[in-house]
Amino acid sequence: MKFKSIQAALQVSRKKWITPHYIRIFLTGEDVYRIANTTVGVNNKILIPPKGVDKIYFPEFNDQTMEWVHPPEAVRPIVRTYTHRGINLETNEIWIDFVAHGEEGPASAWATHAAVGDVLGVLMRDGKSELFPLREKYLLVGDATALPVLGAILEHLPATAKAICILEVHDKQDEQILKTDADVEFIWLHNDAPQKGSLLSKLIARIQLPEKSRFAYIAAEYDTVKSIRSYLRQEKNWQRDELYAYAYWKAGVAEDKSSAERHAEKEKTT
Repeated sequence: MKFKSIQAALQVSRKKWITPHYIRIFLTGEDVYRIANTTVGVNNKILIPPKGVDKIYFPEFNDQTMEWVHPPEAVRPIVRTYTHRGINLETNEIWIDFVAHGEEGPASAWATHAAVGDVLGVLMRDGKSELFPLREKYLLVGDATALPVLGAILEHLPATAKAICILEVHDKQDEQILKTDADVEFIWLHNDAPQKGSLLSKLIARIQLPEKSRFAYIAAEYDTVKSIRSYLRQEKNWQRDELYAYAYWKAGVAEDKSSAERHAEKEKTT
């Protein structure tokens, strides 16, 4: 079966600092229209070209071996997982939000220095997908890396829904206005050193959680997600279909080095 994917080589059209630690990069190109066939908020792969390379060399999927064949090292892009935050076919743009933490990671460094005309590759599965099931009540929990997906979920929640949304960002200036029609209680936590530990799991244990017709979406650092999922499943008896918990990163480990461990943890039932 052929792997249906979208490969888009896009160019920076404009750039906006949303908060002191959050950058929104607008991208344009002839393949933007294809991304309209996907769901805003789902994960995609961004491909950052090496310095001095102004073209995106995409990997190719081998249908026989069911494996990706990567380009030579000299032109091979750095691949990271991100979320497209929005799309506008009238302006022919998509936009992706980046947590800005200086030169610490390749994606942050690229976004910090990105200028109009710079190229970025986007690779993602073609087609629509479900971000969340319909429930009456929601628990949304995430650190700065989860703001795009949680923002997308909030925008699509029905007006009849109620939600608790707990977000951990660097400081007060990094709190964002997130649009939603739902009845949402926002709780903002401030943490200027997330790599040293999160406040999210401690807070979860102190709040009153929904008891029926509920769904939780948890996205943060590996140990935090593991702790929150364990608490909800083992101590609060949340069922597997009531909860999506996934680690977007692991402290002290690059994304490509922690991917297997994070995916394995996601598949656990308790």
